[in-house]
Amino acid sequence: MSEPTSFTFDAESQALIDAAIAKYPAGKQASAVLPLLDIAQRQMARVAGSAWVPVVAMDEIGRVLDMPSIRVYEIATFYFMFNTKQIGRFHLQVCGTTPCWLRGSDDVARACREATGIKGYGESSEDGMFTLTEVECLGACVNAPVLQVDDDYYEDMDAERVTTLIAALRRGERPTPGSTIGRQSSAPEGGPMTLNTIPAE
Repeated sequence: MSEPTSFTFDAESQALIDAAIAKYPAGKQASAVLPLLDIAQRQMARVAGSAWVPVVAMDEIGRVLDMPSIRVYEIATFYFMFNTKQIGRFHLQVCGTTPCWLRGSDDVARACREATGIKGYGESSEDGMFTLTEVECLGACVNAPVLQVDDDYYEDMDAERVTTLIAALRRGERPTPGSTIGRQSSAPEGGPMTLNTIPAE
């Protein structure tokens, strides 16, 4: 998909925009720029199948918030969570920070490349289904390594689990996010080892 020539928020997005802007005092509506960038990106995912924020969407955000477009561009390119170019249907985000790396994020990244045909970070698969990105700490270090797919965290990953996950996504299935080894929250492998019993009163 090339850069679109126009962008208009749809009714679903407009309802979210109205709620976001209403949180700020009159004259301070520019403070809603982050929510509006997110709303635009989600609309693109919903309508076009790729979660990104084209320039025309940033221009529209500037118009809605009465702020210069350049300020919107600066904010969109500063935050890693906004994609300013088209990505695949599924955004594979591999955490490469130390805890994930120590527990095998290199294997997770390799499995992503092998299962999708992607050669390196920042690239998309030939079929347009997947984009691979290396990200910094996702904050789920205790269940490392983590692979984020769009908004979902898949934890305790290894190469085999990555291959299984990507195959499911190709089939149109969305596996349940969370620990792939059945951890309860962030309990140790095998289950909680403390506070297993309630003392008698």
